[in-house]
Amino acid sequence: MKGLIGRKLGMTQVFLTDGTLVPVTVVEVLPNVVLQKKTIENDGYEAVQLGYEDVKANKARKAESGHAAKANTTAKKFVKEFKSSDLGELDLGAEINADLFKAGDLVDVSGRSRGKGFMGSIYRNNQSIGPKAHGSRSHRVPGSFANLGVNVSSIKPGLTKAGQEGYKMRTNQSLEIIKVDTENNYLLIKGNVPGPRKGIVSVKETVKRVKSTEPKELVDLREDKED
Repeated sequence: MKGLIGRKLGMTQVFLTDGTLVPVTVVEVLPNVVLQKKTIENDGYEAVQLGYEDVKANKARKAESGHAAKANTTAKKFVKEFKSSDLGELDLGAEINADLFKAGDLVDVSGRSRGKGFMGSIYRNNQSIGPKAHGSRSHRVPGSFANLGVNVSSIKPGLTKAGQEGYKMRTNQSLEIIKVDTENNYLLIKGNVPGPRKGIVSVKETVKRVKSTEPKELVDLREDKED
């Protein structure tokens, strides 16, 4: 399984030659550097550790700088492991670019969803609103937590209440790569991916049975303007 780290820039739309409009997410993929290789002999599993985006020299910790120095590179802001034998042939310090994938590949994209702060149980868990009469005084507040007379002195784990909404790791599976631009270092991925703009995401080969589909032919708007 192959994968890399990127940054979500936002969403736009492209047109296919048959006139179909396709919503896509733009993911910037700057060079990923191989920082470490895990092997079965030493670590019990195969994986490749990738680093993304440089850290300023005056802000890098000694441990991070020493770890990156083994791969003849600088400390990285974001580090992630990909359990993969496909990338095992790469040497330490090797760079992985957007051309790791091609148009038509199906990928799983993981990222941290947008945080929405503290939310009530009605918004967060789709619970019912209380009586709307003026005298009820409990329109959007939680009701009784009793367990129908069984163990009323305790509350069972998993009870849905108000709390933190969002800011959780989420994965969208089997998203199609519409275009790979190695010159400008970005991927166009069909549909939406988790996270806010400028959020870090990981793009890896899908775990589903179908790994790729027929690549789509896009309309080149630059040629139309020249004509």
